[in-house]
Amino acid sequence: MYRRPLQVAARCAVKAAASRGACAKLEQECCLRASAARQPTTSSCLTATRSLHISTQLRNVKETPQHSQEEVGAFTKLFEAMGFTAPLKYNKWKIKIAALRMYTCCVERINYDEFFDKCSLPDTLNSWFLVAQLHVWMCLVRMRQEGREGKFMCRYIVHSMWEDVEQRSKIMGIDATHRKEAMKAMTETFYAAIFGYDEGILSDDCVLAAALWRNLFNRQCEDPQQLELMVEYVRKQMQFIDALDGEDLLLTGEVKWRPLVEENAQSILKVVSPTYNDAGL
Repeated sequence: MYRRPLQVAARCAVKAAASRGACAKLEQECCLRASAARQPTTSSCLTATRSLHISTQLRNVKETPQHSQEEVGAFTKLFEAMGFTAPLKYNKWKIKIAALRMYTCCVERINYDEFFDKCSLPDTLNSWFLVAQLHVWMCLVRMRQEGREGKFMCRYIVHSMWEDVEQRSKIMGIDATHRKEAMKAMTETFYAAIFGYDEGILSDDCVLAAALWRNLFNRQCEDPQQLELMVEYVRKQMQFIDALDGEDLLLTGEVKWRPLVEENAQSILKVVSPTYNDAGL
């Protein structure tokens, strides 16, 4: 009889040990499952963190200014808004001399008689001015691409043009009253033409032809071939000027124009690099 309680106790001890082993194994399996469940969460967190870091870098890159854009401080903007000119990359006097040379190229290197003949324009001071302002406008478009130095040069190109027009009107014997009225009318014509030509060069040939008809032909052109000739001339001339080096233009102001009529207008003539000394002259 005394053996039965011992056997019962032994069986109970064996069962308890087996149950503890099973619990330990179950706990181990649960830990393995829990650790396996944690791994995707950790990787997803790392992935989210990595993607967030990449997105931050992309946002910083987009906000970084381009190297081609000139950074101008707030003081420089305020200084120039008051009518003054802040220090430039090149000497101001060199740019002024180059601006005078560029305007001289618009006057002396153009065959005005050919324009009068091909476009049926009268040989007058106003017709000369209409042809000259077309070439001056093309120079302004090109130099406005050269930053603050180019804009400074544009001011003196226009200044040289008005001084030349006034001197020519005096040589022709126009009295002061009529000269003042003519200068006022030419000023209005010039700035209206600038807006019209800018719109035309950025649009199709129809808009450019309309601008030439209003400003160059003074609304008196009945031959569509003349408009076609001038549209082709402006397009090829702008393509040719855009190929010129901006630094050379700022230092020399030398511009060579393509002829009004040429056999192969689609080809770009080889640009000859201008020569200048160390002083930029």
